[in-house]
Amino acid sequence: MASVVSSTKISFSICPSEPSLHFLSHSNFQSINFRTKIRLTVKCTATNQPSQQHSKKDPKKKDKNEEGDEKGVNPVGFLTRLGITHKQFAVFLRERHKAFKDLKEEIFKRQFMVKDIAYGFELLGLHRHPEHRMDFMDWAPGARYCSLVGDFNDWSPTENSAREGLLGHDDYGYWFVVLEDKLREGEEPDELYFQQYNYMEDYDKGDSGVDIEEIFQKANDDYWEPGEDEYMKNRFKVPAKLYEQLFGPNGPQTLEELEETPLEDGQTRYEKWKEQHKDDPPSNLPSMHVIDQGKEYDIFNVVSDPAWLEKIRSKEPPLPYWLEIRKGRKAWLKKYSPAVPHGSKYRVYFNTPSGPLERVPAWATYVQPDPDGKQAYAIHWEPPPECAYKWKYTSPKVSKSLRIYECHVGISGSEPKIASFSDFTEKVLPHIKEAGYNAIQLIGVVEHKDYYTVGYRVTNFFAVSSRYGTPDDFKRLVDEAHGLGLLVFLEIVHSYAAADEMVGLSLFDGSNDCYFQTGKRGHHKFWGTRMFKYGDQEVLQFLLSNLNWWVVEYQIDGFQFHSLSSMIYTHNGFASFTGDLEEYCNQYVDKDALQYLMFANELLHAIHPNIITIAEDVELLISLHQATSYPGLCEPISQGGLGFDYYVNLSVSEMWLSLLQTVPGHEWSMSKIVSTLMGNKHYADKMLVYAENHNQSISGGQSFAEILFGEANKQSSGSEAVVLRGLAVLKDLMSLGENQKAISRGLPNVHHLDDTTMVIAYIRGPLLFVLNFHPTDSYPTYNVGVEEAGEYQIILNTDDEKYGGEGLIDAGKYLQRTVVRRVDGCRYCLQLQLPSRSGLDDEKLSAVILQFWPD
Repeated sequence: MASVVSSTKISFSICPSEPSLHFLSHSNFQSINFRTKIRLTVKCTATNQPSQQHSKKDPKKKDKNEEGDEKGVNPVGFLTRLGITHKQFAVFLRERHKAFKDLKEEIFKRQFMVKDIAYGFELLGLHRHPEHRMDFMDWAPGARYCSLVGDFNDWSPTENSAREGLLGHDDYGYWFVVLEDKLREGEEPDELYFQQYNYMEDYDKGDSGVDIEEIFQKANDDYWEPGEDEYMKNRFKVPAKLYEQLFGPNGPQTLEELEETPLEDGQTRYEKWKEQHKDDPPSNLPSMHVIDQGKEYDIFNVVSDPAWLEKIRSKEPPLPYWLEIRKGRKAWLKKYSPAVPHGSKYRVYFNTPSGPLERVPAWATYVQPDPDGKQAYAIHWEPPPECAYKWKYTSPKVSKSLRIYECHVGISGSEPKIASFSDFTEKVLPHIKEAGYNAIQLIGVVEHKDYYTVGYRVTNFFAVSSRYGTPDDFKRLVDEAHGLGLLVFLEIVHSYAAADEMVGLSLFDGSNDCYFQTGKRGHHKFWGTRMFKYGDQEVLQFLLSNLNWWVVEYQIDGFQFHSLSSMIYTHNGFASFTGDLEEYCNQYVDKDALQYLMFANELLHAIHPNIITIAEDVELLISLHQATSYPGLCEPISQGGLGFDYYVNLSVSEMWLSLLQTVPGHEWSMSKIVSTLMGNKHYADKMLVYAENHNQSISGGQSFAEILFGEANKQSSGSEAVVLRGLAVLKDLMSLGENQKAISRGLPNVHHLDDTTMVIAYIRGPLLFVLNFHPTDSYPTYNVGVEEAGEYQIILNTDDEKYGGEGLIDAGKYLQRTVVRRVDGCRYCLQLQLPSRSGLDDEKLSAVILQFWPD
């Protein structure tokens, strides 16, 4: 191959959408995958057209990439679709969209791919490195010195510290500590400095007994063809000749002679080279001709052998040989003792302007937050691979009708103690499955110091609560739930954090603004918790990586984002909302928090397409929990929304609580019930409703069951039977939702609503629901309109004796035929017997559900 290609133009482009390195030429296109997630594009053109760098663009045509970036994007799309006109809010959405794009551009300057910001847990924290060592990294921009202390080094602040300079501390405030495994007595250091070991994955492989030099020689023999390593062996041949020509004894002696030295053009040099090597023996190197015209922006004509190109394309890098030099776990344990053994206790030590500090690392995955009243510490969790938990099941398919059982592990047991992950797995999960649910939502799982906070004041965001068990215990819980067909959702608290300084993130590096806002904005208005600095890239990486961590490490299927109003408003949601759009774009709105939520939804759905995200947006006035209904919660980000899959309508459970506790039964408003249940009609299919709210019992109130059954029944010997009958209503309703697709058939059509009789009727698919809320009045023949003529069969009747009812409806009346009479605007009607809401021994809803059978 001629050596006249020195002026070849090479273009490099880092593209976030393609984790590959590409070589392009006029006759082939190769793609080699690397883990660096970079696309390196090299172009050699075979035409005589002008260089692309100097081609003129048609001003009338948009750049293809620019057009693609904005395709299908409308920052005010959902406003247009809903016919909403509000200039101030529309401007706010457009500015937010531009800021969101700018944010991703800023992130892209520091990340190979934008989504890499959600994989911080792969680097930060304490990790085992294949080269018989452990690496620790944490972010503490306010610190001046960093080391790792623990029982593995007698809590010494000097033994394992970060190196001086960039190798130990960068300009962004990240600290890097290397902990070398200890060579056992009598063992010799590895022959290769970069010797690697299989610790966890393929730990039973390695130790083939083949000499390292043999492996390297075999790799070279198998990969390189004869003559192809010419350049590697003689890489300085060309520059050496050029240097000799210019500065050797026969070269120019003065500057004037140097300027007069004629440099041969590429064609002449190539012809000389060809003549010089005409008698060389045949080689496997390709016949490649490169013609250089000597122009500043030269275009090369490259012609090569197609057979050689095909052979090169079929080759793969000799990576298997590189992996073959790895040794197994047994060899590692024989030669080394781990720098940080499994189960070791540790903290990170900082020297700060305020003095020395010891903190639980921010990315710790297992923590004892309050061990016997002493300072908290992290626990290194790295069980031997033969003991580590092995996943057995995959996540079930996401149902179109979610029936979610919300639960707290600690209070799920029947004994007066904190229940464990194992207790929950063995005793509670089968009950949830038997009851007909298809998903569970866990609260209070993420580590928190104070148990009375029910897990809402999180101290360690990457750790499961140690009071319930180990990380592997939680993996088993999730795995067994998946085996039962249950999705597992986690209530995540990114709206604030615990203010605890010894175990949490507050004053982590001695400064007040490491992870959190400064001044009043850095503290929750009423709860005293710390408010995140959502506009900081390091904080974004921490929170986004935290979401991804729970999915990657524990196979979580979705998240409910707790208390969005605390984070998206500077007043933390403690304000009255009238519904005017100005309230959602004024000076009290935190734009950075909104961008974080957009980023979280975009990345989660891009990385994990089946993930479910749920928004809890609540107005937090004292004794009043109502949704602030931030516009566009469940709209696509491309259309101006925040990208959530569902939102929680907490107003429903609050309404039921208010009706049961403060409003006499005969004064209930059917209109209010329907309007509250339906919520925002535009997003009714995105709405999740609590049948019962955990705030009731956790905050010291009564559950609906306690209110409905009454204290007398609760104390009586028959109270358990009452509860079981109530659960049997519940179970059959769940079965109805699963078998009849009662929820996924679309929105209910409420066609009968009577505040006087207190009866509501609605149609959902072929099912007719008739509900009598009156506490005392029963109706022997109640007319309800229907559009379809034929027979309707009662498939569920809450007055049935097996549910604790009076059994007033005769079995012979379970099949009803329509009557030609216009009722409720419908052509036909049914004449139904409706019992009152009051039963024999408890208050219950009187409901009759019928299925239509056409003639």
